[in-house]
Amino acid sequence: MKKVVLAFSGGLDTSYCAIYLAQELGLEVYSAIVDTGGFSEEELKEIERRAYAMGVKQHTHLNETEHFYNSCIRFLVYGNILKNNTYPLSVSAERVTQAIAIANHAKSIGADYVAHGSTGAGNDQVRFDMVFQALIPEVEIITPIRDKRLSREEEITYLKEHGVEMDFQKAQYSINKGIWGTSVGGKETLTSHLPLPEEAYPTQLSKTEPERVTLHFEKGELKGVNDKSFEHPVQAIQYLQELAAPFAIGRDMHVGDTIIGIKGRVGFEAAAPMVIIKAHHLLEKHVLTKWQLYWKDQLSAWYGNWLHEGQLLDPTMRDIEAFLESTQQNVTGKVFVQLAPYHFQVQGIESAHDLMSDKFGSYGEMNRAWTSDDVKGFAKIFGNQTKMYHTVNNTAEWAD
Repeated sequence: MKKVVLAFSGGLDTSYCAIYLAQELGLEVYSAIVDTGGFSEEELKEIERRAYAMGVKQHTHLNETEHFYNSCIRFLVYGNILKNNTYPLSVSAERVTQAIAIANHAKSIGADYVAHGSTGAGNDQVRFDMVFQALIPEVEIITPIRDKRLSREEEITYLKEHGVEMDFQKAQYSINKGIWGTSVGGKETLTSHLPLPEEAYPTQLSKTEPERVTLHFEKGELKGVNDKSFEHPVQAIQYLQELAAPFAIGRDMHVGDTIIGIKGRVGFEAAAPMVIIKAHHLLEKHVLTKWQLYWKDQLSAWYGNWLHEGQLLDPTMRDIEAFLESTQQNVTGKVFVQLAPYHFQVQGIESAHDLMSDKFGSYGEMNRAWTSDDVKGFAKIFGNQTKMYHTVNNTAEWAD
């Protein structure tokens, strides 16, 4: 019997795929969940139970959380990357890591096929397909949901017909969990105006008293929270998530252009990622120079867009990562953040590398490192070409 490796999350789409691949196509199904830090032990056990209930031959848990951080998340932090100034690439970033892990697993067991539950109208189909084509070109890709153009209602009907018991009301929402955030899709996100209902978000508001936290960065990486230090930033992110998520912060709706050219809309919650990115960005404003910040903005935007489009394997990404890592040498210090229901405020920083030093001057108050004559001469030379342009072209309209 031929083998197929199925990227399995335990949700509606991949549950359909597990039954379809075994019963309709007669394949030996090897399901694998790629854990990027979004699951508890209980959830992983439930997903394994569900996989075997769907009739898979073997289920495997692939823990890629630290690899995901090392190869991807840290560069999202270095770059303060928010797609369309909103979305921390929660799912976008992890999909390529997941696809690589699935490809390696398929290779290790000698699979004839590899399958994923992507639809034909989203980004994930491209991300998975591109990685599989690059790393396991000899393995055929099967995509039942895409190929059969199934609606969620049709999938639910099929599963019910095959005796599957699950919370189909909950299944109305597509939930993708990872260490860098959770995306939420449903009927509301298919419109341009409806918000997600409160109950659609996996984490509910349970903290109401504001709380101040201190984040400790070392060369751009989160290494401590309050009085706790961590061996690896993954642990720091998870701890901060425990503190921040109960405030229901980091929720938003992302609207953007998909890889295939249509507009897409998805809800998300990403408490720790949003706090970390905003805190890191403030620290950088204090310790980096104007032109470091400028070029970081340019390259980070390109990096984030190319990652969103599934192109992590492009060698250009390694070049940009080298630049981003170089900029982090002095991004060390404390950042103070106030957490409150549904919002947070980044309040200030402390760093030995802070360039906002009163040794040189206080903005709008006192100059200590230059004289008034220095500024008069600087302003004259700095504006010299603009002065010549307006004089030569007699641009009288600007004098009104």
